[in-house]
Amino acid sequence: MNRRRTVSSAAGSSRARSFRGRPAVAAFVATAALVVAGCASQTAGTGPASAEPSAAPEITLTFAGDVHFEDRVAELLDDPTTTFGPVAEELTEGDLTLVNLETPITTRGTAQDKRYVFRAPDASVPALIAAGIDVVSLANNHTMDYGREGLADTIATAEAGGLGTVGAGDDIDEAFTPLRRTVDGVDIAIFAFSQVDDLAEEWAATPDRSGMAMAFDTERAYAAVRAARADSDLVVVLPHWGAEGDRCPTTRQQEFAAGLIDAGADVIVGAHSHVLQAAGRMGDAYVAYGLGNFLWYSEGLEEPFSARAGVLRLTVQGREVVRSDFVPTVMTPTGQSAVVTGWRADLARHNFDELRTCADLDPVLNDG
Repeated sequence: MNRRRTVSSAAGSSRARSFRGRPAVAAFVATAALVVAGCASQTAGTGPASAEPSAAPEITLTFAGDVHFEDRVAELLDDPTTTFGPVAEELTEGDLTLVNLETPITTRGTAQDKRYVFRAPDASVPALIAAGIDVVSLANNHTMDYGREGLADTIATAEAGGLGTVGAGDDIDEAFTPLRRTVDGVDIAIFAFSQVDDLAEEWAATPDRSGMAMAFDTERAYAAVRAARADSDLVVVLPHWGAEGDRCPTTRQQEFAAGLIDAGADVIVGAHSHVLQAAGRMGDAYVAYGLGNFLWYSEGLEEPFSARAGVLRLTVQGREVVRSDFVPTVMTPTGQSAVVTGWRADLARHNFDELRTCADLDPVLNDG
């Protein structure tokens, strides 16, 4: 069941997207009912109704891990409506869904001098949209595998298809500007930063060059988060960080997470390790260091278990994560993730919770 509610883009955004909302008549009826109730209260002689502050609405944010469309996964694009398979149902159980897009979307550009080079066709955008994905992070070590031409194509193709992008832009100001979405009146600012060192200097956005928002520019990252904290209801950050294959966060991850939280981040969900990493509370904020591979070309049922991943749903009220639900998944021979059920799911959740031991995170009261 798709529980998506009213979601809108910030007015004037260069990456605007149209979402379906509730029928206007429903809002009119609800407003009229409140007016009648208020009048009735005063008529009964109780005087003006005492207006108690209404509780902040609960919204649900859904996250999954790394996505690209290489090798066996490329074949799934023959029908973009079914590319992600049945697991896509888990992505629509919420109000806003975000993943890490580990590939440029382009047919142009020059392959960069690096070991792994990815790219995807335009059909990947409708595949992402059909799966219920609203926003993708571009701040990672593959978005610019085909240079700045590839980056420009990725952003343009995503925008044309109604997919939000964050973490890259035409210059440094745009790369560090949050993507804004509003869910049931909750104004959300979304950032993405890459902490991966490979080609970081070459791919970094500058005042006169397109590129990505790099985490090594920590003061700019923290300043951007502080500014967003002042004019939004919720700040979400999607870092690309950590050591590949390591289920424990590095010191750099932990220090950057702490800095982002001090600056005002409420929810931090990372990627890059290609394995599950810990998730839980750090002070008043929520941190998930890594969610593994979600749509991927390689298998890995042996250590470090890169085929094991999951979908994370966070219920947020105000700035607080009041519930976290983890849906364990495993990679199938097609490259799609499948939901794990029964005792295997219970074991997978237990193992996921145990990862907090090396991450110094606390559980959310209502972990599920």
